[in-house]
Amino acid sequence: MPSTSRVRPSRRLAWSAAAAVTSAGLAATGLLAFPGSAHAADTLGAAAAESGRYYGAAVAPHLLGEGDYAGTLNREFNSIVAENVMKWDATEPNRGQFNFSGGDQLVSHAQNNGMSVRGHTLVWHAQQPGWVQGLTGNNLRQAMLDHIDGVAGHYAGKIDSWDVVNEAFEWDGSRRQSNLQQQIGNGWIEDAFRAADAADPGATLCYNDYGTDGVNAKSDGIYRMVQDFLARGVPIDCVGFQSHLDSNSDLGSYRQNLQRFADLGVDVQITELDIGGSGSAQANAYRTVTEACVAVSRCTGITTWGITDKYSWRGQDTPLLFDGNYQKKQAYTAVLEALNSAP
Repeated sequence: MPSTSRVRPSRRLAWSAAAAVTSAGLAATGLLAFPGSAHAADTLGAAAAESGRYYGAAVAPHLLGEGDYAGTLNREFNSIVAENVMKWDATEPNRGQFNFSGGDQLVSHAQNNGMSVRGHTLVWHAQQPGWVQGLTGNNLRQAMLDHIDGVAGHYAGKIDSWDVVNEAFEWDGSRRQSNLQQQIGNGWIEDAFRAADAADPGATLCYNDYGTDGVNAKSDGIYRMVQDFLARGVPIDCVGFQSHLDSNSDLGSYRQNLQRFADLGVDVQITELDIGGSGSAQANAYRTVTEACVAVSRCTGITTWGITDKYSWRGQDTPLLFDGNYQKKQAYTAVLEALNSAP
């Protein structure tokens, strides 16, 4: 009989323990406010930790030397993910020759500042090094497996959750016709998850994609894949929702969509959140997303794709919680209030 679940370290228990430590530390330093009858944390990470969650940011290691950047990261967030330095082109520029310098810097920073680390990403059709793009058939499959073993193995025990596979579906719910799909066939995603599980059995293993924020054809296709994987004992623990949004994005089925995946028995994470806009419209969209996560018990955390609009890949859309001068925006207050509303 196929196993439908694995025994994993309890991430929620770990975060609950961290929350207790965080709350105690904040109380000792006077950083807890007490509006009304309930206490409320006054930073994103501390507020998330009180309900056993994380609030993270995507980070570029070369920016850690900027005081405001590192200071905002260290004060506000309790989880980090690499924007680029853990992707295939950065970590294995030549076959079998690995470069972990950027990723190691981020992991060290996280460890020194009491943060967890999300790994992003082991396999993706984009940002592949040139030597990968010409491979075919089993040669490409073996290169993928060796890459996963090399990278996930290097960071084994240091990564809370891995985006094992990134963006492998089309808008209509079919498989993206990438070189991985065309050369390896339908089994490549399953192969990647099994390899990641072998390389780092303690990490939460996620599938990650964009455009899946509501119940739609794309999220339906991923839903069917997760159902199939769980039924056959393929080691998948989590689905990541990138949530690159705008203030006018339709969020009518956002919570419902998170919940239906959670009901399958996997965690859900909001992995690359940024919402274009400004003022109350942006704040309301951020509030809706945050309240959806808080309402779904298996939504274990939220990561914004960057810290400040100054360095956002969507800078012209001003999509983050801190402006170009690292000032908190109206959306920041909305998120903090939503996190503090968690049971």
